[in-house]
Amino acid sequence: MLKHTAIKRYGKRLLPKLHKRYGHQSFYTASQIRATVYQCSFNPKYLPLGYLLFMEEEHLKQVVTKEFPDICIEQYKKEMQSYLTERKFHGELQVLSL
Repeated sequence: MLKHTAIKRYGKRLLPKLHKRYGHQSFYTASQIRATVYQCSFNPKYLPLGYLLFMEEEHLKQVVTKEFPDICIEQYKKEMQSYLTERKFHGELQVLSL
């Protein structure tokens, strides 16, 4: 249950928090996403999901490789897609199906 709640929170609330803190942007930096996650009480366990949703792909792999060397971002994305399909939840997370 906690996993679903945390993922749902990233999908519904992280982007509005990023907009409020940094203005409307197409993509956000790792430091902006990280700061928002920690300062706005998101579960940091799912920080790679925040990166996956709101960072440019060219920077995403570098950051994830550095901060989470044990995570394969492609596998993580597939895991999140699968989980969201099972739960029939998408919201802002629709970007994962692209």
